[in-house]
Amino acid sequence: MRLTAKQVVWLKVLLHLAGFLPFVWLFWASSQGYFSADPAKDIQHFTGRMALKFLLAGLLVAPLARYAKQPLLIRTRRLLGLWCFAWATLHLTSYALLELGINNLALLGQELITRPYLMLGIVSWFILLALAATSTQWAQRKMGKRWQLLHNFVYLVAILAPIHYLWSVKILSPLPLLYAVAAFVLLAWRYKKFRQWWR
Repeated sequence: MRLTAKQVVWLKVLLHLAGFLPFVWLFWASSQGYFSADPAKDIQHFTGRMALKFLLAGLLVAPLARYAKQPLLIRTRRLLGLWCFAWATLHLTSYALLELGINNLALLGQELITRPYLMLGIVSWFILLALAATSTQWAQRKMGKRWQLLHNFVYLVAILAPIHYLWSVKILSPLPLLYAVAAFVLLAWRYKKFRQWWR
């Protein structure tokens, strides 16, 4: 049974809640002191993981729509991408303000040099910014074939972001590996497309 347009609307409502309610919880948990002795790191990791979750969910939409024969699922992809960008922006902001401090933002350039994993994160964020800025139908019509070329860079983010996460943790734990494996599977699912590009 295929999803109807009305059901997709309700699915979008649920996805918006999935993107917004964790932010409410994050604010509440911060105010209640529920984090560890290093709450700045906890907030950074939480916002980064949320961005990764929406990135992976967005990558899952196309194969799921194809193999489950649910073409209307494609309508949720833009929403997932925008929430991915929103959480990635929160992730970057939390690092800049909580780690560096509002008076030390000039240190960001030095941090990028001394901590290369930050460069991967910044590059990923700028790609997501470009994708979010051109996510409208107007931009798609205006850019033509270049729109698809630009939005294919989401696959580069799917490579860089998990590496950024793996590289950023001092002790290798199963969770970053899980995200990396999930990204690898979703990219491997598209091997025919990549093989065609290579040719």
